Amino acid sequence: MTPPARTSPADAVAGFAALATGIVLVALLHVLPGTADISPVRRTISQYALTDSRWIFDLGVGLVAIGSAVLFYALIRRGLIERFSAASVFGALWTASLLLIVAFPKTNWAIGPSLGGTIHRYASVVAFIALPLAVIFGARAVFRDAPIARRLAVFFGITSLMWFGLILVGVVNMLAGGEAWWTFVPLGLVERLMALNEMFAIAALGFGVLRARQPAPEHMTQVTPEGEPAVVTS
Repeated sequence: MTPPARTSPADAVAGFAALATGIVLVALLHVLPGTADISPVRRTISQYALTDSRWIFDLGVGLVAIGSAVLFYALIRRGLIERFSAASVFGALWTASLLLIVAFPKTNWAIGPSLGGTIHRYASVVAFIALPLAVIFGARAVFRDAPIARRLAVFFGITSLMWFGLILVGVVNMLAGGEAWWTFVPLGLVERLMALNEMFAIAALGFGVLRARQPAPEHMTQVTPEGEPAVVTS
């Protein structure tokens, strides 16, 4: 009788490492020569992709996508979320949208609108909505026996959506005859705070992987010396 193998935390560690490295790379763009002059208040994060430091932006966002995918895979592997569930589907949309953001830079308005820029814009919208929903839907399943951790993850998910709600208010205001939505709020600052909030959200959900190091015991039948079957766990 072989006891169930202990689940290695290696995948979770790799996921968090990729996530943290990606965040650091994007943060560095705020202080590196050539990109430090970009306003973090008015200019979106994607503006860095229009500079000579695009490779840093692409690598950083790509690592965030990879780290997120690894953490969602780890949650599925441990049975904490179902392979086909709201959490996994929205998690996949988040990851795919980040890859599209890398593949298609934002519109360079000095040149004019482009198909790639349009794809980038819609991918950004999907990403900013998908991750909070993945965390909100996944938190209950991942933290069934940890109400504080569950509430914290849901809190980060809801507050992420609230930041996006500020942008939607700007859109509604513009449709009602007000100023352009991208000037209604300090767009760059709001986007950065929303992105930071979402990193806390994915980290909070990913923490569930570290809590589930040991699989649930399996029930096995063993024949006793007297010939009577006995149910044992290991």
